[in-house]
Amino acid sequence: MRKIIFIFLFIVQWSSAQEDARIYFTDKPNAQAYLDNPLSMLTQRALDRRVAQNISLSLNDVPVETAYIDAVSNANGIEYKAQSKWMNCVHVRGSVQDIQALTALAFVDHIEFANPTLNSKASQPSQPLSTSKTNEVQVSYNYGNATTQVQMLNTHLLHQADFTGSGKIIAVLDSGFLGVDTAAPFQRLFTQNLILGGYNYVSQNTNVYDLHQHGTMVLSSMGGFVDGQLVGTAPNAQYYLYVTEDVSQENPVEESYWVQAAEEADRLGADIITSSLGYFQYENTNYSYTYSQMTGDSAFASKGVNVAFSKGMVVVISAGNSGNTTEPHVGVPAEATHALAVGAVDAAEVKAGFSSIGPSFDGRIKPDVMALGVSAAVSNPQGNLVYVNGTSLSCPILSGSIACLWAAVPQLTNQQVVDMVKQSADRYTAPNNQYGYGIPDLNVALTNALGNTAFTPTNFQVYPNPVAHEFSIVGIQNPGTIQLINTLGQVVLTQKINTSTTAIEVGELPSGIYCYQIIQNQQVITGKIIKK
Repeated sequence: MRKIIFIFLFIVQWSSAQEDARIYFTDKPNAQAYLDNPLSMLTQRALDRRVAQNISLSLNDVPVETAYIDAVSNANGIEYKAQSKWMNCVHVRGSVQDIQALTALAFVDHIEFANPTLNSKASQPSQPLSTSKTNEVQVSYNYGNATTQVQMLNTHLLHQADFTGSGKIIAVLDSGFLGVDTAAPFQRLFTQNLILGGYNYVSQNTNVYDLHQHGTMVLSSMGGFVDGQLVGTAPNAQYYLYVTEDVSQENPVEESYWVQAAEEADRLGADIITSSLGYFQYENTNYSYTYSQMTGDSAFASKGVNVAFSKGMVVVISAGNSGNTTEPHVGVPAEATHALAVGAVDAAEVKAGFSSIGPSFDGRIKPDVMALGVSAAVSNPQGNLVYVNGTSLSCPILSGSIACLWAAVPQLTNQQVVDMVKQSADRYTAPNNQYGYGIPDLNVALTNALGNTAFTPTNFQVYPNPVAHEFSIVGIQNPGTIQLINTLGQVVLTQKINTSTTAIEVGELPSGIYCYQIIQNQQVITGKIIKK
C-alpha cells in the first residue's frame, strides 16, 4: 500500500513541477534587540548551558526575521514548509519560476534548490551564522530482557551509584511516538513529570502520540520502565519529543524539520539530542546525496548537528542500516563532523551486517562507537515487550547512558563528554571503519572523568559563599583568570588570579546567582556563587 502512495506522490510532484528549495536571507535586522535581551530568544536553562561551557551568544541564536518569512510565504505560488535561525533561511516548495522570482526581494541573499542541477555556480549555500555528589544511594533495577543492552555499556554500574539521568534533558527527534501516552512502560515518565513537551513539525501541531511507532521504541530504550521486563538506560532523565520525519515520503524538507527541532531543543536547554533518522536517497533522485558529499558539513542536517554541538549539546545519531547495500556508508546526519554516530553489534559484540560503515568521504572514522542493535528489547505502542534490530536502537541506548554519565559529572563540557565516551571504548587505540572506536564502557568513562584533576581540583575553595562584599580563592595550582557571568550570559567581572589566596571584590554587583570560570592554560574550573 505504501508503494502505491509513493508512486502517487511522485506523479503529483512532477506533473505540477514542484521543487523544494531553501531561501537564505541577508541579515537579521532586529538582532541587537534580541542580543541585549537574551531571555527573549533563549530560556534560562539554555543560557546556563552556555555559561557553564563558556559559549558566547551569537547571531545565529537570533530568530529569523518574521517580516522576511511572511513576505516569502505570501509570494505567488510559494508554500512555506520550515525555517532555520541557525542558517537564516526558510524551506519552501513551488515551481522553479516562482521560487526564482523570490530573488527580487531585497533581503534574499540566495536560493539553494534541493535539486543541485537547478543551482547556478554563483548560488552557493552560506555558512551558518556564525561530580559531583557522594554515592549514598544504590539503585538496583531488575532490567529483565533489557539486561544485555544496559550491561554491555556498564550503564548499570552508573545506576547503582544513583546516576540515572536525573537533571539531564534528552530531545528525541523521530517519526512519532504512538501509544506513549497510554502504554504502561511509559506511565512512569508522566507520573514523574519527565515528559516536558513536544511538537510535530510535519503537521505543525502538538500531536506526537497518534503517529508512527518508531519513536515509541526509541524512547522505551531510554525511559521505559517495567520492573523485571524493561528498564531503559536513563529512567530519570527528562524528555522532549519532536516529530521531524514524514513517514509518507522521503523529501529534503525532513532535514529542515530536523534542524528546526534541534533549534527548539537548544532554546529550551536540552543537553542531548538523540535521533535515529538518516538521509541519503530521496524519492526524487535529483535530491539524493552521493558519497562524495559525506564531508561532515555539506548536507543541511549535518550543518544543523554541528551548530547544535557548538551550543553545548551532545548530538547522538544512528549510523544507519545500509551496511549490506551497494552504498554501505554512514549517511546524513551521522556523517556530520560533530555527530556521535552509533553502529550496531549483537549480544556477542559482533558488528551487525546491516550496520553502516565508514569512513566519511574525507577520511574520518565513522561510525564513532557501537552499542547493542540486534534483538534490542523495547516496548511497542501497546506496551508489549518486543525485540527489534537496527542502529535506531543502539543510538538511544547509548544516549541514555551518556545522560547518566553527564549527570554524574555535570561540570564536563559536551566535548569532554564525547571524548570520555570514545576513550572508554574497547577499540580506542585501534579504531576501524566497521566498529569505529568500539563499544564504550560508561563506568570507565566515569572513573576517568572523576580522576582527571582538570575536573576535580584538589584543595580548591571559594569562600565565603554566599558573599556580601568579597570572596577568596584558595588552592589554585597555576596563575590564571577568573570571570563572573550573570544569568543573562554576560561577563560582569574579569580578574587575574595567582597561586596564593586571591580576593575578589563584588560589593558593587547586584544580588543574585553568578557563574564563575577560572581559566588556567587548558584547564577550566566552573562553579556558582551567590551574591547577597
